[in-house]
Amino acid sequence: MSFFGGGTDMPTFFNEYGGAVLSTTFDKYCYVVVRHMPPFHPYLTELVYNHIERINDIEEIEHPLIRECMRLHDIKEIRLSYEGDLPARTGLGTSSSFAVGMLNAFCALKGKMMSDRSLAEEAIHIERNILQECGGWQDQIAAAYGGLNRIDFHDNDFTVHPIIIHQDRKKELNENLLLFYTGLQRFSSDIQADTFSKPIDKKNQLLDMLALVDEAEKILSNNKTTLNEFGKLLDLTWKLKRGIGAKVSDGSIDELYNIAIKAGALGGKLLGAGGGGFLLFYCEKEKQKNLINTLNKLMVVPFNFENDGTNVIYYAPQAYSPRKETR
Repeated sequence: MSFFGGGTDMPTFFNEYGGAVLSTTFDKYCYVVVRHMPPFHPYLTELVYNHIERINDIEEIEHPLIRECMRLHDIKEIRLSYEGDLPARTGLGTSSSFAVGMLNAFCALKGKMMSDRSLAEEAIHIERNILQECGGWQDQIAAAYGGLNRIDFHDNDFTVHPIIIHQDRKKELNENLLLFYTGLQRFSSDIQADTFSKPIDKKNQLLDMLALVDEAEKILSNNKTTLNEFGKLLDLTWKLKRGIGAKVSDGSIDELYNIAIKAGALGGKLLGAGGGGFLLFYCEKEKQKNLINTLNKLMVVPFNFENDGTNVIYYAPQAYSPRKETR
């Protein structure tokens, strides 16, 4: 869940001007289960996601992310299943979370452990360099590290700094945020490719969005500042983001946003690259009922902040022994 700085995590921007985002993970998960394939089937590998693939050679794999993660770690003859709490292509980093979780599972299968940094770097390398998907770096890093963080980008590198905030204040922030599902799905890379086709044209807006990361961090860290200022800042960053690409929003999203502001929200934004997915609003608790009733055609998704990144829930490494051919 990215609050501020989205777009400044693109290397084409941050390698020249620097970049930063303020984001958090929350309690919606993806689950990746990996084991070596039992030798009783006419195929060597089975992959179960929203499709089922049963193949005998890595080159036959249709899912590009699975194929390249398997290739990178020399993974063979497996059964992999994926389940997610959230729909794909909705701006909440599901693809990058899948990449990070899958890489973590592959290493665990081999009895190895990777650092959060290594997981993030490998996921970025696969999605951005090997698969050439347009986008930034923040989702992979957030999925690997977890928590409420400021992530800074510079010189083809990144640093992660946890936000220092009192637990009561963090709880208040969580309670003042409402998440609505629009029902619209889109490919983030398509939106990013359109938005950043001429990144120099967006420089001023992105620099303004970058400056808001500092302001937001100060608000969260200063107990004497009302969190309502955080909500107002969300409104400002959405207006800036709305202006950097034609595909970031459309008439229906703009209408929903304006209705929410009139119903009591102090600010909000469409999460992710834009084009659909989830709308996040900051709304004081006494006004939330009215906001929910006003947006009654949208699904409200309760959530709580999460402090952890990717985790191995069940650890049972397996030695790989190639299946012998039987004739």
